[in-house]
Amino acid sequence: MARTELSNGLNLRDNPEKLTENGTGSSYGLDPEVNGNVVPGETKVDKYGFTGGAQQYSGDSAEEVPTEVLRQREAKWLEMLNSWDKWMAKRHKKVKERCQKGIPPSLRGRAWLYLSGGKVKRELNPGKFQKLDEEQGDPKWVDIIERDLHRQFPFHEMFAARGGHGQKDLFRVLKAYTLYRPDEGYCQAQAPVAAVLLMHMPAEDAFWVLVQICEKYLPGYYSAGLEAIQLDGEILYALLQQVSSVAYRHLKKQKLEPTLCMTEWFMCIFSRTLPWASVLRVWDMFLCEGVKILFKVGLVLLKCTLGSQQKLKDCQGLYETMELLRTINPQYMQESFLVHEIIELTISETKIEKEHNAQLRRWKESHGDLRCKSPPRMHGAKAIMTSEPHSKQHLKQMPAIIVESPLAPKMDVNEENRKTKEEDEMKTAFPSQELINPYAPSSDPSPLFEHITLKGSKESLSSVEQDTYL
Repeated sequence: MARTELSNGLNLRDNPEKLTENGTGSSYGLDPEVNGNVVPGETKVDKYGFTGGAQQYSGDSAEEVPTEVLRQREAKWLEMLNSWDKWMAKRHKKVKERCQKGIPPSLRGRAWLYLSGGKVKRELNPGKFQKLDEEQGDPKWVDIIERDLHRQFPFHEMFAARGGHGQKDLFRVLKAYTLYRPDEGYCQAQAPVAAVLLMHMPAEDAFWVLVQICEKYLPGYYSAGLEAIQLDGEILYALLQQVSSVAYRHLKKQKLEPTLCMTEWFMCIFSRTLPWASVLRVWDMFLCEGVKILFKVGLVLLKCTLGSQQKLKDCQGLYETMELLRTINPQYMQESFLVHEIIELTISETKIEKEHNAQLRRWKESHGDLRCKSPPRMHGAKAIMTSEPHSKQHLKQMPAIIVESPLAPKMDVNEENRKTKEEDEMKTAFPSQELINPYAPSSDPSPLFEHITLKGSKESLSSVEQDTYL
């Protein structure tokens, strides 16, 4: 139980050696081609933004959703997001089912922000991120964060270039968190989590979702001592005994501590383990249902890898067992297979909490009281929303976008004044409703959109990042 290291042997806190992408101790960051200094012209970027070079990022196992089905799902999600409080209160089961089917890529960032409670948290703390962003930060954490930046998904186009916008935003988010929670500081496993968020939303939103993950979903995971992850490791083994006694007995026989196989899985939310299509589906369900999804994924992988005597024939020692868990058969991590197994496996929040209390009693008997007092974790989006008071205004989707066509004929001043007066009279008689643009541009606006104005915002479209991440 005392082990607090990743399966690759690197300590997660206060260690000069940083997490590496290959798990062997060498860093992809030492290769200039990986870090964007030299980018081969023929390199192709897949639909997730990866340029290749890492098998785990391959999209070969991804399910292809027909375009018509995708458009229908987008419409359903837009409807839910426009009445989020009602859906969460009265039709949460339907929200969960749609998360299990997969959130449409165009709306994933916005959905994650709402599911996690990050939207409400942001609205309740206006200007907080900007204030933290302007502060210098503790030099101790700043130095470690800076040395970690290039190791986070170096094959993704957003983080490939040293000093690029992706690495800059990642630094901003992680530094802001150390200022927001100086008692906790920075843990290396937070970097890939923040990086995944930045692939789907702007820095401020990513910061608040990271806060929610650290405080609500996985409290204590990133604190000194990593006591929470050690407790969850024991819970995982206890649940495994019920799900696959063969796998459980083998791990106990080999005296393989839970933290050796599940620390990186849980702390990085499987972002460094699974194919990318599977990572996104796991995150969709995790942010909706909570930590039980991580337990389910871990149980499925352990059961499929070690769950029969036939599978254990070539796995007689500790080294062989760890190697097998380090190189899990790709078919067990394939998107459709994994999601199906996760949904079919019945693990309730009640069972997890019951086992948590049992493991906590054992911990106190052998170790005494926990050094890190973490708040109780919330099991998913509904529990988080219920626990945090909010208003409809906090859930309102802002900003609304009004596009004036650059091709419209120019009016003289008198005509424009008359037109404005008529419009004001019409608005008084028939108040108009704001329309939310569900399909904001995914890149910098072209010159044709120079005159776009934002209702309820003093910023131009080009400076409002959240409209480029749907």
